[in-house]
Amino acid sequence: MSSHPTLADVAEKAGVSASTASIAFSGTGPVSDATKQRVLDAAAALGYAGPDPRARSLRRGRSGIVGVVLEERVRAAFLDPVKIRTLDGIAEGIAPLGAGLLLLTDAGAGDAAVSIENAPVDGVVLIGCSPRLADSIAVLRRRGIPAVAIEGAAGEDVLEIAVDNEAATRRGAEYLRALGHTRVAIVALPIDAARTRGVIAPEAEARSTNQTTSERLRGARAVFPDAIAVATAASSVEEGRVAALDLLGGRVEVRPTAIIAQSDLLAAGVIRAAEELGLRVPDDLSVLGFDGIRVDGLQHDLTTLDQPSVAKGRAAGEAIVRLLAGEPAEPVAFTSTLHI
Repeated sequence: MSSHPTLADVAEKAGVSASTASIAFSGTGPVSDATKQRVLDAAAALGYAGPDPRARSLRRGRSGIVGVVLEERVRAAFLDPVKIRTLDGIAEGIAPLGAGLLLLTDAGAGDAAVSIENAPVDGVVLIGCSPRLADSIAVLRRRGIPAVAIEGAAGEDVLEIAVDNEAATRRGAEYLRALGHTRVAIVALPIDAARTRGVIAPEAEARSTNQTTSERLRGARAVFPDAIAVATAASSVEEGRVAALDLLGGRVEVRPTAIIAQSDLLAAGVIRAAEELGLRVPDDLSVLGFDGIRVDGLQHDLTTLDQPSVAKGRAAGEAIVRLLAGEPAEPVAFTSTLHI
């Protein structure tokens, strides 16, 4: 007998056929309780844990895993309530598959043992706001893996779950204009794969590879065409704080009276910067966010565009289920609401 016992070894010890032993483990056929117990006792005696799930996956032609591609480090994603809500929705959506979720980043293979280049996945959901979406899609097309993009037009062969980024931001900007604001600035999400920080020049804005950033910029500029925009390296409180210190601390010619932040985490950072500089919110500065989350440690109730993050994730997961079943799946577009 080999040092690693096999199902055949268990069957021989239990005095049954290999197929009977396999059925006893899977519970999918008519095996008496006594026979099943004899097989399990033999397995325990030999130290056999059960059939290799990888082999079973090969027979089924599936790994039982759905990949989720994030645009940042996994640790950073779990600090963002929007990502957590979206992941919750994806898990709900793929529940009929009985599959697990594998979290990946879109930074390329690098030194990672498992990456989007080689991960054993049946399908993939790409969570938007990523300036590297096109690169990830190219890899998945090459591998022939079904994909769904949340916020990101990736081509006709990739289903998109969209939210009204441009229209929603425009509604928020119109609200600021109705309050009387004319000097408005924008704290933007990353605009390129290099995550370049700083004032966004017109040519850089035109070359943006982040669809979410571009759509929200267009929505703001529809109301405030001359608004200065500053790009951040990530959606985080600290990135919003640093960008706002530049806008409010005298580094721009005219200090804005309102800031449109492209996420609630960025908006929280803007508020912290304003407080550091002795400005009162909303008396001295109005701040508009996007997402509709509660930020830990922030005392303010944000004025924000509330998006249905869980519903977006669920729709993406349900689309993956249909695609893997060979059924047609349709794109879905969600609407955000202005919370004042």
